[in-house]
Amino acid sequence: MISTAMKTKGAIDRNSLSSINKIKVQGAMTGSNIFTLNQSETLNQPQRSVPTSTGTSSHSNPHTRPAGAAPSQSQHTQNVIQSTVAQPVQRSLPPLTKQIRKGQKVPLNSGMPLENISACFGWNTSNSQCDVDVSAFLLGADGKVLGDSWFVFYGQTTSPDKSCTFQPDDAVDREIIQINFKKLNAAVKKIVFVLTINDAFSKKLNFGMLKDAYVRILQEGRTELVSFKMSDYYDNVISMMIGEIYDYNGTWKFNAIGNGVARDLAGLCALYGVQVSD
Repeated sequence: MISTAMKTKGAIDRNSLSSINKIKVQGAMTGSNIFTLNQSETLNQPQRSVPTSTGTSSHSNPHTRPAGAAPSQSQHTQNVIQSTVAQPVQRSLPPLTKQIRKGQKVPLNSGMPLENISACFGWNTSNSQCDVDVSAFLLGADGKVLGDSWFVFYGQTTSPDKSCTFQPDDAVDREIIQINFKKLNAAVKKIVFVLTINDAFSKKLNFGMLKDAYVRILQEGRTELVSFKMSDYYDNVISMMIGEIYDYNGTWKFNAIGNGVARDLAGLCALYGVQVSD
């Protein structure tokens, strides 16, 4: 089970995963930022004073104003927030030069040894509350993680063998998983890439609110080996297995999956063998 240096020691549980999902801290997991992860999300919200009106009777509605009157500061703030929520930031897709279809499997190395690849991910949403993230699960021949720490995401940015690292967005892609095959543990036979929506259950979010989701595999961070752009989006799932790389008789292949499940990050951990206590 995963030990984590939080306020109380013990396995990662659903509460700790939930707290990580709500408050992102990039970089190494230090005592300081782990403490931040444990804090309630409300403690991290700026406190704003609410303007009070004077000369208003106890029966008047503070949210109404005479026709033609200028909106109050609080009403203006609400309008700005609503406008921001309604217009999520969109990104242009990079050139996807070697696209394959859902279900296709293609070799990555074609007889040549792989050294360094980057799995680069992007997406757009119709709802700005959809906070999407990538996780990579390093699996053995039995389809389970080698141990509880063998998955990489923004809250755990490096695999135990230092072969896989998480990188936040750059100018082109939203999130990147870098893989060094020289460091990769020989027991790892498959790496599954999963997209999850943070707080999807509580906010009633789903993958029907996404579009343009893609993964592209680059060799040495430059040459595209393969790419896959999802075509199917489901309103009954909150996590998508977008693709995977796997060892087939010494040849590493990419499988374009594009299937989803109604599980959050904690549920996916359990699916792939990470022990998550309730």
